[in-house]
Amino acid sequence: MTCLLGLSCLAFAQQIPSVKVQDLSGKQINTADLENDGKPMIINFWATWCKPCLKEMSAINDKYLDWVDETGVKMYAVSIDDSRSSSRVKTMANAQAWDFEVLLDVNGDFKRAMNVANPPHVFVIDGQGNVVFQHNGYSDGSEEELIEVVRRLNAGEEIEGQ
Repeated sequence: MTCLLGLSCLAFAQQIPSVKVQDLSGKQINTADLENDGKPMIINFWATWCKPCLKEMSAINDKYLDWVDETGVKMYAVSIDDSRSSSRVKTMANAQAWDFEVLLDVNGDFKRAMNVANPPHVFVIDGQGNVVFQHNGYSDGSEEELIEVVRRLNAGEEIEGQ
């Protein structure tokens, strides 16, 4: 697999760390418990104030249900908005009618544990919970790289750098 400018493949398999976040109803979730019945997941760190994040989330949402039907992938959109701006997240998610699950990382613990500096920052997780791919930033069409990694995982292919 070729990693494009702004994209990077991990040289080791990192597990999802154990950090507490909340869903939009306020229920606490341990990130180490995020799973998808042995199928790949996408974890997308974003913020309400991040224009590239919103473009990426919209582009993914346009195709997400087709991706789910094709591959069984599940996406978690993790807002890194702090306590001052996190109240906008639920309103925005509802207004955009996103089909994926939105989580709140108000204290930034999950962001720090995953070494996320700036959003958007997206990870692809294999069926065993290992981070196998990540990219930072967004350019039109880069969401296609994500689903291609998921397709390759589903086909049993090893992801370069895994």
